Amino acid sequence: MSEDGRANALAPNSADYVASAAKAVLGVVPFAGSLLVELAGTVIPNQRIDRIARFAAELEQRLANIEREVIRTHLSNEDFTDLMEEGLRQASRSTSDDRRKHIASVIANSLKSEDISFVESKHLLRLLDEINDIEVIWLRSSLDPTIGSDKDFRARHRGVLAPVGVSMGSSQAEIDKETLQDSYKEHLRQLGLPRERYRTDSRTKMPEFDQSTGGLKVAGYEISPLGRLLLRQVGFADGVEPG
Repeated sequence: MSEDGRANALAPNSADYVASAAKAVLGVVPFAGSLLVELAGTVIPNQRIDRIARFAAELEQRLANIEREVIRTHLSNEDFTDLMEEGLRQASRSTSDDRRKHIASVIANSLKSEDISFVESKHLLRLLDEINDIEVIWLRSSLDPTIGSDKDFRARHRGVLAPVGVSMGSSQAEIDKETLQDSYKEHLRQLGLPRERYRTDSRTKMPEFDQSTGGLKVAGYEISPLGRLLLRQVGFADGVEPG
């Protein structure tokens, strides 16, 4: 047998030895150990299979209007297969149907757009991977931030978007919720998905400067072109949630 053949023959056995050793070590810990063994051996693999199956159904739905031959021609394109691999990796770890819809939409839209390459679509997919489902909702809410706008969307996600309004008498739970809301918004800003909106003088229409810092005065934040592009690629066409 060749060296490669021996290596291939030994590989599964090596994996089995590692798995057996892990089970033996974890088995010493009465409850948590057996729980982790069950998760690693059965629950997580089964969940991943189910997630990939659900993702495949979402992808099938979004590829329905694209000719099969067009899709097959891209299978020899390494950039496309790399994008598919990234999508599959993310789908196997996804915990919500919304996330699987977003991933499927990025892949389907990569086949429909001639302006965005597969490499660029993978960049957007990796950017999506950087934010959680709650942050996607916050980003989507910034498409139309005016008071009274987007009523259906805001009502549907009231539990996420409702401002906490912490005061001196607020409970620790309320303080924690506002802290998390602030952290979601800050994370989105760090990724460049919202951008600063600067204050202008109502009389001169010129930007106002902060005397203490010398920089432009920030009036608030608005969604950036990158944020709009990401939302469009994950399926929020003209503010409509992906189906």
